[in-house]
Amino acid sequence: MKYKAVIFDLDGVICFTDDYHYQAWKKVADSLGIIFDEVVNNRLRGVSRMESLNIILENHPRKLKEEEKLAIAEDKNAYYKTLLTKMTPVDLSDEVRETLLQLREQGLKLAIGSSGQNARYILKRIGLGDFFDSVSDGSNIANSKPDPEVFIKAAQYIGVSEKDCLVVEDAIAGIKAAVNAKMDSAAIGDAAQYDLATYRMNSFRELLQICE
Repeated sequence: MKYKAVIFDLDGVICFTDDYHYQAWKKVADSLGIIFDEVVNNRLRGVSRMESLNIILENHPRKLKEEEKLAIAEDKNAYYKTLLTKMTPVDLSDEVRETLLQLREQGLKLAIGSSGQNARYILKRIGLGDFFDSVSDGSNIANSKPDPEVFIKAAQYIGVSEKDCLVVEDAIAGIKAAVNAKMDSAAIGDAAQYDLATYRMNSFRELLQICE
């Protein structure tokens, strides 16, 4: 077998919470009188909460104090989490569920590597609370993607060397993080146009062929 473990980004790969993030950040931007659109939102993909806020604040006329930014980020997360309560196991597609089960049957270890801090809650909402062998997310890292920390820690948690891991990502920052971790990567969604990805997928189930 080519790999011993697969490490998945969460948002945009296992499930889709982009619209919830957009709504929450839009609410923040509107309250600050800052223009926020899809162009700005795309820059936030794969980026931590505080770094996302700093991107949004580029268009703010005043430099905010750190405590102000922390309060804004907490407000955003509180609203985002109220939106996440709408999520159910229906938000996990049959294709993703069946592919994950088949990868597990192949003997692969499966982990999450997400810059977000709500990964465990989201997994619980969609019925995968205890499914993955490890979850590395924004709660246990100091640096978000493209820094490789989140993927390196995921590999350490499951006891697999970096060279034996495959990262599955939908964001360019995530593909760069995989490269920085010296891991192969399978890109899906927007990241599938990125040349640095080891594999470029049109569908999630292509992982079965990649991992054979």
